[in-house]
Amino acid sequence: MRALELTTVRKQFKKKRGEMTTALDGVSLNVERGEVVGILGPNGSGKSTLVRVISTLILPDAGEIRVFGVDAVRKPKIVQQTMNRVSVEASFFKKLSARENLLYGAKLYGVTGREALPRIGTILESIGFDMKRVGEPMEHLSRGMQQKIALARALLTSPMLMLLDEPTTGLDPRSKKDVQDLVNAIRAQHDSSILLCTHDMGEAEDLCDRIGIMVDGRIVELDTADALKRRYQQNGHLPSLEEVFMAVSGTSLEDADARESEKAEKAGVN
Repeated sequence: MRALELTTVRKQFKKKRGEMTTALDGVSLNVERGEVVGILGPNGSGKSTLVRVISTLILPDAGEIRVFGVDAVRKPKIVQQTMNRVSVEASFFKKLSARENLLYGAKLYGVTGREALPRIGTILESIGFDMKRVGEPMEHLSRGMQQKIALARALLTSPMLMLLDEPTTGLDPRSKKDVQDLVNAIRAQHDSSILLCTHDMGEAEDLCDRIGIMVDGRIVELDTADALKRRYQQNGHLPSLEEVFMAVSGTSLEDADARESEKAEKAGVN
């Protein structure tokens, strides 16, 4: 039984002017048990919508999503118990301490404070969190420290499937390395299956068993990094993952991000 299986999933949204935009255009994808699958794509490619649909935050317009064989649309409460999501915009009660936020998150999943407290200490120590600061309000912690708390909150419930949506975006190099090390530790120690959405080429190549390239709401390639490079080699030259992305999409990741940012700014003005 696969950890995650999507079949021709579609999702559209209505713009302010009444026009429809397609965020997911017939996405089919699977994640095997214990596997880390990366989705690589620019901002606006559909990565975050993909994570929200899988995590049952929004409903797909068409297609099927199964988490460990359970239909996520028909039985969302069951699949919610087997997964957790960490996003770049992880939210907290800013006035509460890191410990209080973790205890609250554990309680939502039916984990008592007595059970959660020793787990909190073990998890935070394993990711290099300064335990002297666990009692400080979240608003006093750096972005990197907050993201570590977000990952710790997800781990407290021992999820079988973890959805990581840009977990290292905006972090300093040290915090980024800590979070990436934690992803590897999650896989090794917790036997979790992981879907990692990112636009960091190195991160995808270092952490993932297979990498999907997502463009305009479609996954246009999905394979190991080595297989993707071999597929797009020319005249004996083995391309980098960046060169593979350019060959598939017709543009670099940076240029694609810039175009999406420009679109967003124009949409905001209009």
